[in-house]
Amino acid sequence: MPKADKPVRKTKATRETGTGGRKKKDPNAPKRGLSAYMFFANDNRDKVREENPGITFGQVGKMLGEKWKALSDKDRKPYEDKAATDKKRYEDEKAAYQAAGDDEEESS
Repeated sequence: MPKADKPVRKTKATRETGTGGRKKKDPNAPKRGLSAYMFFANDNRDKVREENPGITFGQVGKMLGEKWKALSDKDRKPYEDKAATDKKRYEDEKAAYQAAGDDEEESS
């Protein structure tokens, strides 16, 4: 009995040549807004490293996650406000970026 054909796996070279897969991201596109947790993590990452010298990258993330979960709603509020502001910034930049892209397509 003949062997069943194995499914063909796409290699990195196959993906990069453009025979399928995702299109390249435009480097001029606006950056996404940060989440409330990311604002918290950016503010507290150095503090966690100072309190725990020699800590690994993964352990820093775990400790930050535990601290975030332990925060009350009142303590999270400033980070959520920053996230909302950053989300608004992203939406404004995205709208301007898309409008500029539409203008270029029309002039072509």
